[in-house]
Formats: sequence, structure tokens, C-alpha cells
Amino acid sequence: MLTRTPHLFDDATTVTAGDSRWQGKTSDDYWAFVGPFGGATAATILRALIDHPQRAGDPLALSVNYCAPVAQGAFDLDVRLVKANRSSQHWSVEMTQGGGEVATLATAVFAERRPSWSHQQAKFPDATPFEQTLPYPKTAASWVKQYDFRFVEGEPKFGTPSSAAPETYSKLWIGDRTPRKIDALSLIAMSDAFFGRVFHAKREMVPFGTVSLTTYFHVDAADLAAENITRVLAAADAKIFHKSYGDQNGELWSPSGRLLATTTQIAYFKA
Repeated sequence: MLTRTPHLFDDATTVTAGDSRWQGKTSDDYWAFVGPFGGATAATILRALIDHPQRAGDPLALSVNYCAPVAQGAFDLDVRLVKANRSSQHWSVEMTQGGGEVATLATAVFAERRPSWSHQQAKFPDATPFEQTLPYPKTAASWVKQYDFRFVEGEPKFGTPSSAAPETYSKLWIGDRTPRKIDALSLIAMSDAFFGRVFHAKREMVPFGTVSLTTYFHVDAADLAAENITRVLAAADAKIFHKSYGDQNGELWSPSGRLLATTTQIAYFKA
């Protein structure tokens, strides 16, 4: 009988409960150029909240502020339930290393979703099917190698100078390189998996880092289980780059046309 090995994503986001704090460690498989992939950090925080014995409901919103560089190795998560009522919970999470200052600060809202009137105003983006879209070549960053990126539109064109106005819109399929069923942890990680919008605008890699990321979940665990998918159609764009900071807004869709999550972030760049 074969033993099923854990998915690298689950291994990278593993947390254990301590007396007063939760513990985790960075993963070389989800490492960026100078630190861990921000999406993996966010997913690790979300996993600690989902696994917490006091947690009720499903994630509704998660905001992560990346305060300082995270070094390779172990870290602690100070998880605190700030406020709870009949239908929602508000959480705070602080990540530290070696008893030092806070490196990552997060807040989250969990909610009990109940049947109600529903309407999806946003329209599903037109896209070629996943199977008919070419995979994007692997890059040097180890975390990028863990995903299967397939650009429908807006593939980055590094090293090809152009006099045309900068383009920042992308539409692409995103799935784990080794397929994994999409859940809330997948969504929060993939909401940070878009390449920096400044890379597209400048057509080159420049120093870059997410400062603050917020993702809103529009489905609960039961909805995702019913979708039963291993990839999402993702779209991202930017509105402004100014004085070393630029924004990004994105959408994550199921192949059936359901809007699963929306996300926005502000990022630092040097260019």
C-alpha cells in the first residue's frame, strides 16, 4: 500500500500549537529572492486561525502587513481572538522570530455564512481553456516553480523595451504544479501569486516587495468543496505607481465562472 506524501504547500504552511503561541518555519520550496513568498506566509497565518480551537465560521477577510524581513527558520505566531459575536469573529496575529520585534502583522474576520439572496455583479472573464493555454516557463524563484502559470493575456515581456504605454493587466490560469484541491489556503496564497505589476509596466525585474495585502473570500468551505477544482482563473491590474509604491487589484475565479475571492495590495518598488 502506497503512502501518500504531503503536498509541499501543506508542508510549507504547517503550524503547531504551543502553550501561548503557535510555531512554524519558513520553507525553501516557497522562497522568493530575499525572503519567503508572501502568499505562503499569509496561508500559514490563515492555517493557524482555521486550526485554532476557538475558531468558528469561515474566513471572510484577511489583511497581512509585512512589517520587516522574515529570515529562514522558525517563527512564532501570537494568535488572539479580539472580538466575537453571534455571526463573526475578529482575530489578530503577530509573527516574530527569536523573541524579536513583529515581522508580520495580520487581522482576520471569520463569519458564519447563512443562506441569503445572491447575485454576482462581476462578469466571468473570457479565457481560453486551461488545457489550451501554454505554461509559463519556470523562473529562478523557488516559489514560482511550485505553480503552473498559464497566461491568457498580459504575459510579462522582460527585456523587450517598448515605446508603447505601460501595460499592467494580466489574465491567467493558476494551479499548483502538483495539483492540489483549491481551498481557502490556496486562495490566500494565490491572491499574492501575481507577478508584481511594476514588472509588467517596466518590462524588467526591479526590487519589489508586498507591504500590505487584503483578500476577501466570497465562498465558504462547502462552496469550495462543491466546486472541486485544482486551478483558478486570475485577473490582476494596477491603477498607479508613485513615489516608490504601487497598487494591485485582483480577482480569483472558478472555471465554472464563480467569483471566489478579490484582493488588493500596496507594494514597494525601486525603479
